[in-house]
Amino acid sequence: MTPRIGVYPGTFDPVTLGHMDIIRRGAKLVDRLVIGVTTNPSKSPMFTIGERMATVRREVASIGGDIEVVAFDSLLMDFAERQGAKVIVRGLRAVADFEYEYQMAGMNQQINPRVETVFLMADVALQPIASRLVKEIALYGGDIAKFVPESVRVEVVARVEKIGRKGS
Repeated sequence: MTPRIGVYPGTFDPVTLGHMDIIRRGAKLVDRLVIGVTTNPSKSPMFTIGERMATVRREVASIGGDIEVVAFDSLLMDFAERQGAKVIVRGLRAVADFEYEYQMAGMNQQINPRVETVFLMADVALQPIASRLVKEIALYGGDIAKFVPESVRVEVVARVEKIGRKGS
């Protein structure tokens, strides 16, 4: 029997409790979950791709199951094909996410109809969390403990101290 392989792509800059929720739940749907760490050209990353991969690997180590963290810099559907994936796992937080993800799923289906997109609704308590907002809160000295794992909070605070806080 061919193993069911899924890909959960993202920038994970930084990985949040919302990401971890989708990873835990997505891993239950497939035999092997590949977390594809990429850089979005429209975003300014706080961490390098190597740092993000190391963080995600550390955070998923306790989940169990067959989870692999892989960097990629290509079309998602090409990456999924190289991984042998038949499923793309995406998390949804709100209607705005759905509109964007629906459009992306349609485009991806046109590129590679052999790979399906599966949407998982974020846990209600985690729906407002977005990496972009976590970085913004941290850059202005706010507490991000409710949004990221503790070890990630420590890394983000250290990075903010290194690059400098904003505001007065």
